[in-house]
Amino acid sequence: MTAASNNFVARLRPLRLPRVCVAVTGSDPGGMIEKAEALVRDNTFLEFRLDYLSRPALVLPKIKQFCEYHPHVASIATCRRAANGGKFRGSLASQLDILGKAAAAGCQLVDVELQTASHCKPQQLERLRMRAALILSFHDFRATKKLEETLAKMVAIPADFYKIVSTATTLYDNVAMMKFIEKNSGKYSLIGVCMGEQGIISRVLSVRAGSVFTFAAVSEDEKTAPGQITAQELRSTYRIEQVDAATRVYAVAGDPVAHSLSPAVMNAALRRETVNGVYVALHAKTLKDLLTCVRDIPIHGLSITMPYKETIVSHLDNTDSHTTKIGACNTVVRAQDGKLYGFNTDAAGVVRPLQQRIELEQAKVLVLGAGGAARAAVFGLKERGAEVYILNRTAGPAQKLARSARARLIKRADLKKLAFDVIINATPVGLGNTRESPLNENEIKARYVFDMIYDPPETRLMKMAKAAGAEVIPGIEMFVYQAARQFEIWTGKPAPVDEMFNVVTVALQERVAARQANEAKKK
Repeated sequence: MTAASNNFVARLRPLRLPRVCVAVTGSDPGGMIEKAEALVRDNTFLEFRLDYLSRPALVLPKIKQFCEYHPHVASIATCRRAANGGKFRGSLASQLDILGKAAAAGCQLVDVELQTASHCKPQQLERLRMRAALILSFHDFRATKKLEETLAKMVAIPADFYKIVSTATTLYDNVAMMKFIEKNSGKYSLIGVCMGEQGIISRVLSVRAGSVFTFAAVSEDEKTAPGQITAQELRSTYRIEQVDAATRVYAVAGDPVAHSLSPAVMNAALRRETVNGVYVALHAKTLKDLLTCVRDIPIHGLSITMPYKETIVSHLDNTDSHTTKIGACNTVVRAQDGKLYGFNTDAAGVVRPLQQRIELEQAKVLVLGAGGAARAAVFGLKERGAEVYILNRTAGPAQKLARSARARLIKRADLKKLAFDVIINATPVGLGNTRESPLNENEIKARYVFDMIYDPPETRLMKMAKAAGAEVIPGIEMFVYQAARQFEIWTGKPAPVDEMFNVVTVALQERVAARQANEAKKK
């Protein structure tokens, strides 16, 4: 390493690079700098994706002005070639020329792909390093494999940072990446993440494993890599700047899971109660992949959602009697010895909202569905003396549930002659839309209608129930109360229920507004 590059790295250290680098794109030079100006107040670490511009050299004078005006901002210049996953179609020589000029304009770091570096003369890279710290990068857009072999090739080329980005095809790929970072971050300054929906957790947890920083998007519409999280979400939801080796990891797991509001709600609760923890979403395509991931990260607490609530029970080391009876688990605790213990808080999510409104003993309650959530509702209500009826699209599961819970099984035709204190929708019918309903208008005869679905905030069933004169109980109550009980099981602290309600209410309002905006664009 030359004295010049040594001096440059010494200049970088006092900056204490933030955990989050925000990728800045743009279709023209003015737009790119305008975006950077809008970001700089809250983000002091930016990556200028020069390859997104048709003529990247034109933005360099503007970058020079930006860097002079914002000397506290650290910036990376990236001009990735199309052959390596970028958008730049110029020659290798022109790529290096642009990066060198970007460094001269004030960018303290430059990113060069391994493929480019391998075709450079050592003097070319050394000249670049005299101007800026060099990030030597490698991207695998298909898989996570041969991480050690790739690093061995990379360290043969002198650089200040080594960045390896792979693609997660399983949850366990994230474990492989984090173990790789933990093993090698003491020897090299590493940046490592996994791309793709299944790699999202690595963008939060890689810094916990020793990655120097992680990358973020400006917005949902401006991601520069699959699975990238917005900077605002990394900071406000995941508190990325506070994540360290002692941070406990919690997660929600299911297939699908992208729609879940659990990360927003649970991270808010952890923040409010000053728990050093972070809660992430795991898109588990198989239960085997999930369990392997849980044991190896390790994850302290887990929320289980569809379709694993029932199948996970046989893989747990122990469950409480309530969960055993229900035959479904939505809450897992990983003990210090690695054993997994199961609980079910769905029943609390159903019972608590109802107890605030009616006396459950001898109340007539109709439960729609026979899956994990329905089972929790049925057993929770029976334990409190309610008279429970079950209606399900297929008779087999409903008959089995009715026998085990000593509840009554009814047919849909019976609804015309029956009235209930409460009707509970424990099916997914109406999830994500306001067109479907598990019941027709003339079948709703109840004082209360409780829809477990919380997105959309008002389902078609709820609208019809209001029209029929029933009082509706929104799914947000079920969601928050079962989550609150999970929080208490994991942390031993009382859950900040009011805070959790506020967070989920705002998140749902934002989601509805986003949908309406998208629909307006289509028109």
